[in-house]
Amino acid sequence: MSRKNYHILTIVTLTILITCLHFGTTWQFSQRVVFEELYYLPLLLGVLRFGLKGAVVTWLFVSAAYLPFFFGTWTTTFPELLDRVLHLVFTGAFTSVACFLAERERKNRKQAEKERYLAGIGQVATVIVHDLKNPLISISGFARRLREGKGDVTLGAQTIENSAQDMQRIVNSVLDFARPLQLDLKVVDIRESIRRAGESCRTKADARNVPLTMQLPATPATIAIDSFHIERALVNLIDNAVDASQPGAVVTIAVAIDRDYIAIIIKDHGAGMGRETLANLFMPFYTTKNDGTGLGMPISKKVIEAHAGTLIINSKQGVGTEAAIRLPYNKENDWR
Repeated sequence: MSRKNYHILTIVTLTILITCLHFGTTWQFSQRVVFEELYYLPLLLGVLRFGLKGAVVTWLFVSAAYLPFFFGTWTTTFPELLDRVLHLVFTGAFTSVACFLAERERKNRKQAEKERYLAGIGQVATVIVHDLKNPLISISGFARRLREGKGDVTLGAQTIENSAQDMQRIVNSVLDFARPLQLDLKVVDIRESIRRAGESCRTKADARNVPLTMQLPATPATIAIDSFHIERALVNLIDNAVDASQPGAVVTIAVAIDRDYIAIIIKDHGAGMGRETLANLFMPFYTTKNDGTGLGMPISKKVIEAHAGTLIINSKQGVGTEAAIRLPYNKENDWR
């Protein structure tokens, strides 16, 4: 049952129940208990769930259920008749005021969401323009020098190519974050994906004199994943660990296998992150790197969660950072 149908059923049930309680009591007792005030409950639910039209329909339905109390032994004097009429007037007024307030709140919320959306677009545009500015300056500068016959042609062409690749990387990162992931799940030995991701980062690690070690299980660990996306997420995390490490500090990639999940732990012994950086780590375009796009961590988290997994980052200043990936795993499906 949809939530809309569930709320309609709740309103109808409440109204019928209140009416039955009212009819099922003696006239004197019902006057003391005042069951009729309970009709405000379905009215409030109708206002909050269905807006103006739904509120009007709910009020008409509740009023129709209340009409029998105008007749018989329930209404024999003018004060009793006035009480019934005032009840209908007050419920109508309550519905109108509540509906006005609810609609105003909805409009304010939609306006706030629109402003946040526009602010987000502005932030994205600012970041993209800022990140693309330096490569564009390099391309423009070297292109002008080459046209004027100045400078090293090989160096200029290489710089232009590198700058174009940087721009392509920025654009691809934005597109990857913005569009839904299309996973191509295949059962593979995840150790191979981890090895490939590690080797992709080894050149950079060697250049920074950061030892990169892997602690992988001796037996295969087969799991249904999209290897391309998982390796990209791992490369982002390993690359961050290498960037955070001082020369000689070891970065460790370890794997732990349980019956229900596979844990991949990437640990460095760098400076660690402060509370503010840790709190904003998965915020798009937030970065502490001069050449970062601020999308590596959000994309990694998006990839892991698309695989029904979790990504948790623990960091302590002066100690280092640990990235823990947990992916669902059924040991019974392992290839042996």
